[in-house]
Amino acid sequence: MSIPRPAAEVWPAPSRPDRPASDTVRPLNMANGFTLWLVTGYAQVRQALSDPRLAKDSHTTAQLLRDRSIQAHQALFGQALLHHMLNTDPPEHRRLRQMVNKGFTQRRVQALRPRIERITDDLLAAIGEDGPVDLIEALAFPLPITVICELLGVPEADRRTFRSWTNAFVLSVEPDVLQNALTSLDRYIHDLVAEKRRSPGDDIISGLVTEDGEDALTDDEVAAMAVLLLAAGHETTVNLIGNGVLALVTHPDQLAALRADRSLLPGAIEEFLRFESPVNQATLRYTDEAVEIGGTTIPAGEFVMINIDSANHDPERYPDPDRMDLRRDAGGHMAFGHGIHFCLGAPLARLEAEVVFGRLLDTFGGIELALPVERLEWRPSTLMRGLEKLPLRMVRRP
Repeated sequence: MSIPRPAAEVWPAPSRPDRPASDTVRPLNMANGFTLWLVTGYAQVRQALSDPRLAKDSHTTAQLLRDRSIQAHQALFGQALLHHMLNTDPPEHRRLRQMVNKGFTQRRVQALRPRIERITDDLLAAIGEDGPVDLIEALAFPLPITVICELLGVPEADRRTFRSWTNAFVLSVEPDVLQNALTSLDRYIHDLVAEKRRSPGDDIISGLVTEDGEDALTDDEVAAMAVLLLAAGHETTVNLIGNGVLALVTHPDQLAALRADRSLLPGAIEEFLRFESPVNQATLRYTDEAVEIGGTTIPAGEFVMINIDSANHDPERYPDPDRMDLRRDAGGHMAFGHGIHFCLGAPLARLEAEVVFGRLLDTFGGIELALPVERLEWRPSTLMRGLEKLPLRMVRRP
């Protein structure tokens, strides 16, 4: 069963390019008059994600927006909280990333397995069988937000408030709602950084504020990094869990295969990431010089949107791409990006998914949708691909 996908929010292309656009690279006019270039297709997306001429510096982005009189975004891109490693280029990107890399080494991530298993078991134990359960609320959200907040040292009482702020970044909200969320988060996160500097603990934020040397981060840089890690560290994993479970329950033959052969689990997680990527689009880039992609030249100074979903469903890379197959070699998918901005938290997301799907199958002998798949609602986001709710009927094993 294929999962319904909403129609792309696309407007007629302008007539200003110097040469005709190809099928994979074309200019678009958005509803607010914002013009950008859309890159689709596996080879084209992979090139765009790794091409240094597609830049991400937040200060230049703000200036380009001002030049185009895009008022809604000017104040946002001028905010210090948005100047983090995802919105910077080398050499600054390299300095910022290497400072936080040590918090996400393979060894440190694997050391989290017992804690992730304990949190997952507690959440699953709390699920009743009296009626449908929303898996997003019961499991997919609380697990990753708990893990990333513990890693960064965010107090438990503040975690749900934090999610309401980060939701504004990834959902399609009004500019004033986004600005208010950013202002509240700015105040909160700077207070938290100041507290960690006064009384450091065994967490990533404390490690960043106590780092010495010429590459040490300023408080503004630590705050921006914390916001990025908190938002990216749970939003994508929420979607990975929700989308993956939906894919399984709408493909009962694949669910049965995974139950029968747990050695399929690592490959299944990669197929979930490919088949229904947690991220629709890569974050915004701009060309700092003319760039040819897919036979089309994008002029300098243009904004570029890179479509992750199209790469993961390109039949030239993945035959019969709209068929979910847990035995498929889904390696090389673009769900975590590519190039220097490849997702720092990918090992943690994979570990959380491995624990969740394994424990779900261990705990519940029956898992099915509690309403028709056509009635599921997807979050209103251009950037992310995730469900508002995932109502399931679940029957525990005897």
